[in-house]
Amino acid sequence: MRLTRVLTLLASAVLAVAACSSAAPSPAPVGGGASSGGGAGTAVDAATSPTFGMVLTGPTGMTLYTHAGDSATSSTCTGACATAWPPLTATGQPTAGTGVTGQLGTLTRADGTVQVTYAGLPLYYWQGDKKAGDVTGDGVEGFAVATVGGAGSAPQASPAAPSPSSGGKPGY
Repeated sequence: MRLTRVLTLLASAVLAVAACSSAAPSPAPVGGGASSGGGAGTAVDAATSPTFGMVLTGPTGMTLYTHAGDSATSSTCTGACATAWPPLTATGQPTAGTGVTGQLGTLTRADGTVQVTYAGLPLYYWQGDKKAGDVTGDGVEGFAVATVGGAGSAPQASPAAPSPSSGGKPGY
C-alpha cells in the first residue's frame, strides 16, 4: 500500500511539473532560434522600441544584437561570449517577417553551426534580456541593438572589455 501511495504522489508531481512547464512562456533562446515548420529558415521579425525605433527580434520576440568585432564572414563571439550572447542560428535560409527590410543571410561559425546575419553582420541574443522588448544589452561589450534598415547603433568595442573570444575566461 505504501509503495502505491508513493507512486501515485510521484505521478501527480510529474504531471503537475509537465503542465506548468508546457504552459510557461519559453525564455530567450540559448544558442538557436526556433525554426518555422516545413524546413523553412528561422524567422527574423521587427518590433517597435521607444528608444531605438524598429528593432530586429528572433522567433520568440526577443531583441537581436550585432557585435562591433564581427564581419560578414565571421563571428568573433565564441566561448564565454557565445554563452552570454547566444547566436541566432538557423537550419535553412532565414525569412524576413513583417517590417523587416534589408538583407538576411547566414554564415557558418567555427563550431559548424549556421548563424543568421542581417546587413552582413551576425545576430545574437543577450542573456540579460528577460522578456520581449528588453534592450538591456545595447552598448555592452561592443554589442548594439540590431535595427531595421541598419545593422545596429554603431556598436563600439569597449576598451575595458575583455576579448569576446576569450576562450571561456570570465568577463561575461
